[in-house]
Amino acid sequence: MNKKIKTEAVDHLFDAVLCLKNREECYSFFEDLCTVNELLSLSQRFEVASMLKSGKTYMEIAEKTGASTATISRVNRSLNYGNDGYDLVFGRMNK
Repeated sequence: MNKKIKTEAVDHLFDAVLCLKNREECYSFFEDLCTVNELLSLSQRFEVASMLKSGKTYMEIAEKTGASTATISRVNRSLNYGNDGYDLVFGRMNK
């Protein structure tokens, strides 16, 4: 875990996210919390991670998602050298 983000405020935010019960509640909360562009950027990174996990090339990912190669590279670095957060979520989603 990155010690730079481990703060009381981030804990409070994550506690709020963990109390959401369904997709509609997520839409309501995240639309209030984030700008449209922030939310689209987060969803784009998640889509990039999913496509990288399924073996897609940078070119295929860039064409489908509109993500820059820099974004794809950053997500790939997180998949390979991060805290396994993507793998945790993908594993739970596939159950």
